[in-house]
Amino acid sequence: MDEQTCVNESILNDDIREWQKKNRIDHMSYLPGMEVLKSDVEAQVTAAMNSYDYTKYTADDVRRALGHENRSPEDFAALLSPAALPLLEEVAQCARTETRKHFGNSVNMFTPVYIANYCENFCIYCGFNCHNKIRRAILSAEEIEREMEAVARSGLREVLILTGESRKHSDVEYIAGACMTARKYFKVVGLEVYPMNSDEYAYLHKCGADYVTVFQETYNSDKYESLHLSGHKRIFPYRLNAQERALRGGMRGVGFAALLGLDDFRKDAFATGMHAYLLQRKYPHAEIAFSCPRLRPIINNDKIGPMDVHEPQLLQTVCAYRLFMPFAGITISTRECARVRDHLVNIAATKISAGVSTAIGEHAGDTEAKGDGQFEISDMRSVEEVYNGLLGQKLQPVMQDYVYV
Repeated sequence: MDEQTCVNESILNDDIREWQKKNRIDHMSYLPGMEVLKSDVEAQVTAAMNSYDYTKYTADDVRRALGHENRSPEDFAALLSPAALPLLEEVAQCARTETRKHFGNSVNMFTPVYIANYCENFCIYCGFNCHNKIRRAILSAEEIEREMEAVARSGLREVLILTGESRKHSDVEYIAGACMTARKYFKVVGLEVYPMNSDEYAYLHKCGADYVTVFQETYNSDKYESLHLSGHKRIFPYRLNAQERALRGGMRGVGFAALLGLDDFRKDAFATGMHAYLLQRKYPHAEIAFSCPRLRPIINNDKIGPMDVHEPQLLQTVCAYRLFMPFAGITISTRECARVRDHLVNIAATKISAGVSTAIGEHAGDTEAKGDGQFEISDMRSVEEVYNGLLGQKLQPVMQDYVYV
């Protein structure tokens, strides 16, 4: 993706460029206060991605992978290769069989709740980035309570709490308070916030958080450097090791994702899968999940798109994850339209969001959103509409997946 596709003058102008040149930091060097793990996972993921040559695989390699009961990283590599696209129907049928074997017809439902959109990072493709001219807002404790109450009235019992990446505006204690409020209404509480240290994850787990999702965006460190120009998010290895720190902090589960369309999606998807695979082997108790987001337009730039990641390539990626890690959860978000989401939950996805807003404070419904959203969503269906849509496909929508005794 070239820079002009990602940005416009609202986000990147001459003054910002000049500031960025003077304040640019090494994207591979940890900043003070960042926990450094003694772990070889990053090195293994990077080596696997760099050696992945998807052009060498043939249709025979793909069929061989489909025939295996337990699939190796080499099988995963073949399933993500261009050679798998002409066999996509076979791949999808095999993935569907694997999904039904381990998950039956059940599809978990949840909704994200954005509680703040202040951000310290300069990521040129993201609507929340610190230089984008949007309405910023942060919810008070009372407003968070109203949001959680409103979502709970829909019948959902799982929520994902999101913020922009700003420790100044939404510090760990603020997020902890949101977790404790959410726990009053929901059986499962997830977090998609800025990466933290192990002790901070332990604190949030104690306050009610069950799992952590982190989008690595791209695993290509050179491309990552060119897209993340300032802020803590610029530090590539700290972000990559976030899931392991979360598991060391006691989180029950961790989620992985690359933002498909930022770079070579096959290499990014392969690295995402290998990252999850290596951590699953290292922490066998961990619940592993994938998200499969494609790049979406943002406020002040409606030209952003996922390059060569069209619907067949998205389906291929989702199926490859399912066949490689059959017990992993796979989430398909409202970045995709209703038709695509309905198709994917019938094949390989096991989790779907509903009644979604990426704006700040819009769930309560008594006032308009306080702050602007992160990106455009495509599926505007309510919780009830998604629920009935799943029933219409003879799938079983699951509002509550855990009962604590």
